[in-house]
Parts: sequence; C-alpha cells; structure tokens
Amino acid sequence: MANTSRHAAWEFWGTELKRRREDAGLTQELLGRMVFVSGGYIGQFEQAIRKPQLDVAVRIDDALQTEGFFERTWRKLIDDRRYADYFAKTAELEPLTTKICDFESMIVPGLLQTAAYARAIMLTGNPFAPDEYVEEKVRARLDRAVILKDATRPGYWPILHEAVLRVPVGGSAVMADQLEHIARLARERKILLQVLPLAAGPYPFMGKMLTLLEFDDAPPVAYTEGVYSGNLLDDPAIVKRVREGYDLIRAAALPPEASLPLIESAAEDYRQCASTT
Repeated sequence: MANTSRHAAWEFWGTELKRRREDAGLTQELLGRMVFVSGGYIGQFEQAIRKPQLDVAVRIDDALQTEGFFERTWRKLIDDRRYADYFAKTAELEPLTTKICDFESMIVPGLLQTAAYARAIMLTGNPFAPDEYVEEKVRARLDRAVILKDATRPGYWPILHEAVLRVPVGGSAVMADQLEHIARLARERKILLQVLPLAAGPYPFMGKMLTLLEFDDAPPVAYTEGVYSGNLLDDPAIVKRVREGYDLIRAAALPPEASLPLIESAAEDYRQCASTT
C-alpha cells in the first residue's frame, strides 16, 4: 500500500499541475520557461514520471498563483519523518481527499488542534522529550490543518464525543482557546461539527477513533489507531463496516445547530475558570 499510495499521491500532484496550468492558459513549454525548466520536464511532472525539486514547486506556485499549494503538497509527500510510521501514509493521503469524516472519543482530532493543545498532548506522552522534538511534532500537526484553509479544501465532518470537551488538556486557558478555535471553524462553515453527548450512552467503536477518507477517483479508505499503532484499511468490505459504524455515531450525535452552542458553552466555562486562577 505504501508504494501504491505514494505513487497515487504524485499522480494527483501532476494532475493538479496540469489542470491549473491549463486553467491559466499556459502550455507546458511556457510554464517551463517561467519556472526555469524545460517543457518536457513539466510534462514529466504532470505524468508523475519525475518529481520536482522544492524550489521548482515554489516557482510553480508563483507562476500559477496557487498560494503555496504545490509547495505544501510537495513537503507532505517528501517529508514523512514528521509523522509516526504508522500514520505517515494517512497524512500523505489527506491532501488528496474530497471528504474527511473523523470521530474522536477522547481528544481533539489533529486537524482541529491548536498549537498549545497539540503541545500539551505531545508532552503528556513524551514528558522527557527535548523541546526541539516536541516543536517539530507540533509544527507537523499544524501543517496538516492547512488543507482546511485551501480554496479546494475537502469537506470535513468531525464528530467529537462530549468527553473530548470535558478532559482539560493543558489547563483551562488552553482548552478555552481550543474549543473557541473549533467553534470559529464551525461558524465559518469550514467544518460540519457534531457532538456525541454523554447521555447517548454506548456507541460503536467505544473508546476508539476512526477516520474515513474519500476521493474523486479512488475508493474510500479508513484509518484507525491504537497504542503506537495504526491501520489504514482499504478492503471495501471492511471500509463499508466502518462507514456503517460512523453513520450510527452520527445518528446518535447532536445536530450541528445544537453541537455548536455546547462547544461554545464549554469554552466559556473554561475561560471563566482560567480568569479566576
């Protein structure tokens, strides 16, 4: 799966290059001259035969006015060391998605985490890690969230168990900022947020997390995670079962219009607590 998904990711990079080049009314030769490579090289990039250097990706962004899209995607494809081995393949696929569905039972999903929240999570699991290590992991997590800002961002549908709101990661001020960040994204309609209330009782995949990734021209995949392990699932029958479980969780969750006030109320409680300490 690793080699296949990596090649598919570079094919996506090339397809996007071709689409955006043609939208700009440029030939391969003309774009090549603008970024100081041959037109043949541009063709090889578009067919995923050759991988560009970082400086070429940056110049392509400048030429096509793509606001750093090709540089960001290049970095995600080249630099997997920022992520745990078991998650690297999933991180590689995220920029290629058209829709991402997340369910988290205990912590805020990585795509929604603030720097302070991510730092607190990292330090909890790595209390003796040097600052450089922690900051590298935090930057990697924040880099992933860039896809939610892109004009071509995927539809993102996170469901958070209410326990996520109640576990005070990093203290009251950190939690207030984190929940306000999530609420802001929901109000700006960059995410479709739901909360599974404690009162809902038992639910599928209790205590677990899961992510569903959908693509334009490839079958969906699912990702689940355990202790220092993760599974990227691409068997259609298994993905179908995971999807059914997610749908049951979604059916039990509060609708978005009721979930947002719950997030905002929890944020205000944390903010008041922080102001009195």
